[in-house]
Amino acid sequence: MRQVIVVIGAGSIGQAIARRVSAGKPILLADLRQENTDAAAKTLRNAGFQVTTALVDVSSRDSVQALVQKATSLGAVSGVIHAAGVSPSQASPEVILKVDLYGTALVLEEFGNVIAAGGACVVIASQSGHRLPPLSVEQNRALATTPTEELLKLPFLQPGQVKDSLHAYQLSKRGNSLRVMAEAVRWGKRGARVNTISPGIIITPLAHDELQGPRGGGYRRMIEVSAAGRAGTPDEVGNVGALLMGPEGGFITGSDFLMDGGVTAAYWFGELAPQEG
Repeated sequence: MRQVIVVIGAGSIGQAIARRVSAGKPILLADLRQENTDAAAKTLRNAGFQVTTALVDVSSRDSVQALVQKATSLGAVSGVIHAAGVSPSQASPEVILKVDLYGTALVLEEFGNVIAAGGACVVIASQSGHRLPPLSVEQNRALATTPTEELLKLPFLQPGQVKDSLHAYQLSKRGNSLRVMAEAVRWGKRGARVNTISPGIIITPLAHDELQGPRGGGYRRMIEVSAAGRAGTPDEVGNVGALLMGPEGGFITGSDFLMDGGVTAAYWFGELAPQEG
């Protein structure tokens, strides 16, 4: 049976990982918007890949289940690259939690039911999850293990508790890495692996939106004082994704890989650290 790679989110990072792991394997490329899917599919086809497209709304169980059905009709799902999401400048706290937190849990649940033995998944989280102050043990467990349909009902995710879109994004991305850790146990029973990558500022169209948005000055400051002194590229995330999805990463599962050029280090222990009193 053919091995299928599913790419959810037609952006630069999803494409970069797909190019490294999909040679000789059909790709099912899905996005919320047809124009994004068509543009990415054209780029990948022109590079020699076999691509089938679909539309998906990761915040809808019916939509994700339809994507799973289409994927399994093409062959055995051996790889999932989940790179769909919305940023703080693009959406309200409610939408961010629904897409980035609930949507990721839904993708992990549904594809975890069909992933092939030897398969692997990479979820794109964010450095933002590493800048959220520590949660309680109970909150960590709740984000990791609460049944998907109950997730958005957690008390600390309610409107009165989530301050703004950035806070919702940080909670979602912290939740992604915790969810992946818990899902790694279930995926392991199928002989499959799942990990998160938490990129920093990677130059993509979404990053350009952020750099031009209300928090653009803060993002430029992050780049300036980071150890790397620059933003990252999708290809660099693709390199890590290829490691995690390939045989060289066979001993890695339930892990989160922070790759932000040292921004988080600067936030906790360097020039970006909050000044005390």
